[in-house]
Amino acid sequence: MKKNLMLVIGIIVLLVLSACGGDNNAANDNGNDNNGNNGSDETFELEFGMQPNPNSNEYKAAEHLAEYVEEESDGQMTIEIFPDAQLGDDLEMLGQLQSGSLDITLTEMGRLGEWVPRAKLLAIPYVIEDFDHIKRVVYDTEYGEELRQELIDEHDLRIMDSAYNGTRVTSSNSEINELADMEGMDLRVPEADTLMDFAKYVGANPVPMNLDEVYLALQTGQVDGQDNPLPGVEANSFEEVQDYIALTNHVVNDNSYAVSELTWEELPEDLQQILSDGIDEATDFHTELFEDEEEELIEYFEDEGLTVTEPDLDEFEEAVSEVYPEYLEEIGDGAEEYMDIIDDARE
Repeated sequence: MKKNLMLVIGIIVLLVLSACGGDNNAANDNGNDNNGNNGSDETFELEFGMQPNPNSNEYKAAEHLAEYVEEESDGQMTIEIFPDAQLGDDLEMLGQLQSGSLDITLTEMGRLGEWVPRAKLLAIPYVIEDFDHIKRVVYDTEYGEELRQELIDEHDLRIMDSAYNGTRVTSSNSEINELADMEGMDLRVPEADTLMDFAKYVGANPVPMNLDEVYLALQTGQVDGQDNPLPGVEANSFEEVQDYIALTNHVVNDNSYAVSELTWEELPEDLQQILSDGIDEATDFHTELFEDEEEELIEYFEDEGLTVTEPDLDEFEEAVSEVYPEYLEEIGDGAEEYMDIIDDARE
């Protein structure tokens, strides 16, 4: 009798334990715990690659992002920054995002024309009038929404938000007061079709060159000038080897924060939200740094002995507009409609 009683008790205990185990598995399958982190204690160490150096505004903004996500996630998500093109140039790093070997990088929307040709319209000189204009185009128009979705669906590139990165001007060893002053100038530009076309159509000789080679090229007279936003001139100390800056204002630079879609899909929803919120804060900080610096830099450069000129831009715009049909033809069907959408987003 005792043996039978002990057997019954043993069976009851096993049934209770089995039921409890089943409940625990169900809770795990639901994927949510009291912390809202999808039931996972997994940590995520993201890598953020960029071309600018650690003295740049871009790096300061990336640090701001890294501090935010680590604090808000209680250390579950961290970001390591790789500046100074340690991981390659901007196109190489975008390729790394596509493969999932890099998590975050910075890009101009126009550079994404390498993947989606109509994006190149945003980088054509004088098409965008200011940063608010490009924000409206990218985030508030059908053109921008479809462009961003295609980058996700077809290329695993998720554009999270955009920051202002300055407006490109021209520094030189000779004074620029009008279009004719550009004639024959050897002008260093990045290896981007739109900027090489700017130099060509204003009468200069475009000289594509990596940024880290430009200071010496200016110092030795290999090139006569270069184009960059004012903060880029200061960050690279080009005022030491140039005498003039002309406010040609030919391209408004955005710096858009791109995340690998492969990385994004691996993150739990709560960490996705933290990363998204952190990028929103970082882009605001990024924009503020550039806007504040631009206001101060003209006076700084003049104090350093440079002459700052403001040429009539109408003739610059007219000269560069001659290349527009080539871009419209390259993009093909819908190109003129896209350009109309961009124009309509002006204020």
